[in-house]
Amino acid sequence: MSDWRPRALLPTKRGSRSNAANPAGDGSHRGAPPPAVPTAPEHEMDPRPTPAATPVERSVIDAAIYRDGHRIDSPPTLADAWRRLPDHPGSLAWIGLYRPTEAQLLAAADEFGLHEVAVEDAIVAHQRPKLERYGDTLFVVLRAARYIDAAEEVDFGELHLFVGPGFVLTVRHSQAPDLAAVRRRMEDDPDLLRLGPEAVLYAVLDAVVDGYAPVVAGLQNDIDEIETEVFGGDPKVSRRIYELSREVVEFQRATRPLLEMLEGLAAGFEKYGTDEELQRYLRDVADHATTVVERVDGFRQMLTDIMSVNATLVTQAQNEEMRRLAEASNAQNDEIKKISSWAAILFAPTLIGTVYGMNFDHMPELHWLGGYPFALLLMAVVCLVLYLVFKRRDWL
Repeated sequence: MSDWRPRALLPTKRGSRSNAANPAGDGSHRGAPPPAVPTAPEHEMDPRPTPAATPVERSVIDAAIYRDGHRIDSPPTLADAWRRLPDHPGSLAWIGLYRPTEAQLLAAADEFGLHEVAVEDAIVAHQRPKLERYGDTLFVVLRAARYIDAAEEVDFGELHLFVGPGFVLTVRHSQAPDLAAVRRRMEDDPDLLRLGPEAVLYAVLDAVVDGYAPVVAGLQNDIDEIETEVFGGDPKVSRRIYELSREVVEFQRATRPLLEMLEGLAAGFEKYGTDEELQRYLRDVADHATTVVERVDGFRQMLTDIMSVNATLVTQAQNEEMRRLAEASNAQNDEIKKISSWAAILFAPTLIGTVYGMNFDHMPELHWLGGYPFALLLMAVVCLVLYLVFKRRDWL
């Protein structure tokens, strides 16, 4: 293939083109040197920290060459796999990489003729799930998921697949999914494995979609708990609803594109001569993916409804509390009115008695024969008038 360099690479220091394509340094690379100055790098938009690069010697998790569904060779490196593949006509090379270096992906691109845009995406990572066809090579991005019940979080893993004539290259950027289990399943079923690279793609898709089932069950369980808490009046449930809604939205972003991807695969069945049995398997995966997407859509709607119900219940509880406070305030006001009324009634005779209790020599009515009865009568009249006034105003 012609020599090329991805337009967007991770900002890592790299050596010469020949060393990148041939990590073993055996001088067997056939390409010309790259341009001296690369173009500006692409930057991923995911704010999460990028995991540390895996050492080169541990990046190749497993490499195998299969013929008629059976492993016939296990080359230790990418270069060995590429060199040995022509020795086994009609065989399939399946190479699994875990957090490979940029140089390894560039070498794989040269060996297997991968498109620079697809390699660019695999280097940067943090891509949305998608399926793209570059000539006779498929580039697939999947997001595996597992549910951490204690934290109520969905942990996502990213997986890239290059599926071409006679080879499958998987690039994992996280621990999930467990492709070793997928490989064991395929090796235990030679009839399926001999169907070629698309059979491996099916097995990986099936493993990823099946891995969504525990996530769906975990989300359903937490939503049931939230419903109980909402109607139980737990004041902390609003935060839990919001945080779980974020996880559901993220899960929705990981699962919804699968339907379009599987539709794209189905559209090419006839054109690319996909085996009929494999078509049935892929349709089964599509059915499972549709069920997952529908459940996740339902979870999002349920959480939206629960949030609305919780807001309504919180508002009702606040209104009830305000009503109780208003009733208590009104009761206090009534008591204050009664106390104030009796204080005013009792103050009137006290005031009259105080005036007539003064010891001045020259005071009117002081030596009047009817002064005492008059003073008592005046006190009674004033108290009666005040009582009637307050009674009329409902203060008493």
